[in-house]
Amino acid sequence: MIEVMIQQLMEKYPEIIYGFTDISYSPYASEYKSALVLAVPYGEQLTLKNYSEERFEKGIQHARKVLEEILIQISEILDKYKVKYYIPPVAQNSEEDLIAPFSFKYAAINAGLGWIGKNDVVITEKYGPRVRLSAVLINEPFTYGQKITKSNCPDSCRKCVDICPCQALYNTNWDIDTLRSDMIDYKLCNQRRSLYLEKHGRKNACGLCIAACPVGV
Repeated sequence: MIEVMIQQLMEKYPEIIYGFTDISYSPYASEYKSALVLAVPYGEQLTLKNYSEERFEKGIQHARKVLEEILIQISEILDKYKVKYYIPPVAQNSEEDLIAPFSFKYAAINAGLGWIGKNDVVITEKYGPRVRLSAVLINEPFTYGQKITKSNCPDSCRKCVDICPCQALYNTNWDIDTLRSDMIDYKLCNQRRSLYLEKHGRKNACGLCIAACPVGV
C-alpha cells in the first residue's frame, strides 16, 4: 500500500526521477529496510553556453524547494500509516572527512537512477548530472531498482575533467569498486569552494563539471 501511495504522489511530479533500494549495505539497515531515492532536476539545465555560478546556485535552490515540498508529503503519508522512517541530512559530518551520514549517491546507483561520472556525481540518462539528490529511509520492503555497477561515460570523454578550475578530477572511469579518492581530490575541491564563504556567506556552487557534461542535453 505504501509503495502505491508514493507512486501516486510521484505521478504529480513527472519530471522527477525516483526509485527504491534495499540498504543492507548501510549502518542504517538495523532500523530501516529500504530507501526511497529522489533525483530532482535543477531549475535550469545549464550548459557551458549559458552557465554562470549565480544561475547554477539559483537552479540548485529551486530543486531544494521542490524536494522540501515532496518530502513533506511523503512524511505525511508515512506518519498517517505509522511507518518508521528517517530523512538523512545532506550535510557532511565534518569538514575534514566530508562524509555524509547516508550517501545519496550510493543509494541512487543502487536504485538504478544513474552511474557516477568522472566528475564524481550521479549521471542520469535524462538530465545528466543536473539533479539534486535526496533519500528517505523507510522500514518497509519495496520493489527495488536494478543496481548500476559501471559507468556509461565514454573512456575518451574528459569534458568535466578539463573544465575543472582547480584540476581536482583524476579522469577515472567509475565502477562499483571505485573509491571517491580514486576520482577526485575532494579536499582540494572543498577548499577552493570554501574561499567563497567569507564574502558571500556560502560555498561557491561551482557547477562547471556539471555544465560541461554532454549527457542529458
